[in-house]
Amino acid sequence: MARLAQTAGLTDVQQEILSTVRDFVDKEIIPVATELEHRDEYPQQIVDGLKELGLFGLMIPEEYGGLGESLLTYALCVEEIARGWMSVSGIINTHFIVAYMLKQHGTQEQKDHFLPRMAAGDIRGAFSMSEPGLGSDVSAITSKAVKDGEEYVLNGQKMWLTNGGTSSLVAVLVRSDEGHAEGTAPHKSMTTFLVEKEPGFGEVRPGLTIPGKIDKMGYKGVDTTELIMDGLRIPADRVLGGVTGRGFYQMMDGVEVGRVNVAARGCGVAQRAFELGVRYAQQRHTFGKPIAQHQAIQFKLAEMATKVEAAHAMMVNAARKKDSGERNDLEAGMAKYLASEYCKEVVEDAFRIHGGYGFSKEYEIERLYREAPMLLIGEGTAEIQKMIIGRRLLEEYRFQG
Repeated sequence: MARLAQTAGLTDVQQEILSTVRDFVDKEIIPVATELEHRDEYPQQIVDGLKELGLFGLMIPEEYGGLGESLLTYALCVEEIARGWMSVSGIINTHFIVAYMLKQHGTQEQKDHFLPRMAAGDIRGAFSMSEPGLGSDVSAITSKAVKDGEEYVLNGQKMWLTNGGTSSLVAVLVRSDEGHAEGTAPHKSMTTFLVEKEPGFGEVRPGLTIPGKIDKMGYKGVDTTELIMDGLRIPADRVLGGVTGRGFYQMMDGVEVGRVNVAARGCGVAQRAFELGVRYAQQRHTFGKPIAQHQAIQFKLAEMATKVEAAHAMMVNAARKKDSGERNDLEAGMAKYLASEYCKEVVEDAFRIHGGYGFSKEYEIERLYREAPMLLIGEGTAEIQKMIIGRRLLEEYRFQG
């Protein structure tokens, strides 16, 4: 086993889970990832394998049929899966964010209804905040819910849903002014609705349409979609937590988990890029010797490995902070920012080591080169992470003058 990105203090159970996932990645994902990615094909056989391993229930409590594992265990599994193919880690990420939000904020009835089937992988989750004109400004959400008797009527257009087509449960954040005084701060008049639907595209339930997959530069295989609500009726008991106006806080709690996930994905992709680069550098000969023996290439490998190690350490720290029950937005923001930036740099260095062959679709590094940029914007851009980090640092280091 390679020395990079080791994690101290893991239990025997955690080590066994990670060993199982690593073997699955090496045998079932890496050999087929590039071919499936080039075809933009949903990896159904891989997803079925993850379901059989019980990974859809990894963080769901045992009382609901899950494994009851920590965020750290989940993040380390994501790191391994992203090392094989980042799109597969995206398939389980949004599922876990929704399961986490249900576990933390759902009513008992909602937990009993959804979590056992989510743990089994029979219900797949997706979550939806963004809109076509929104970006990172969540307060600018225009989708709206209006109460009508014992139901709410939802209207609006959402954007960038990972698993939008294949999911059967979507946590959707919309405005809900009912019960809130005029002039209430935008983030205090938002509600998360648990929207059940049929998997697929087109009209997946009355008033709800998933138009089709968005064609992307990378991050293929997993479906990314829009979501259009036109008179969508949702029962009041499908308000997450049973009370309106708490949606923003519920989503932000879930996004903290998501940012640790994106950091873990960055670590996994960077690890794979390093593996590809260091292997090719020992196989490719120039001027009578392997290019790995040229000092310029050794310098690149040294920088790449150091970045892999640093990103992994920050990701582990952010996950452990969340597991301890403490606020981790600072650590998650730092980890996500560093891991995504370092991932881009490590992938580019591996691409450079491959020379002209890195530009060929026959080589795996070409796929990684197109996948890495998604991490720079997923779960908040680098600029958003720096805003979060800066504000939290000013809270921690407030000058008393």
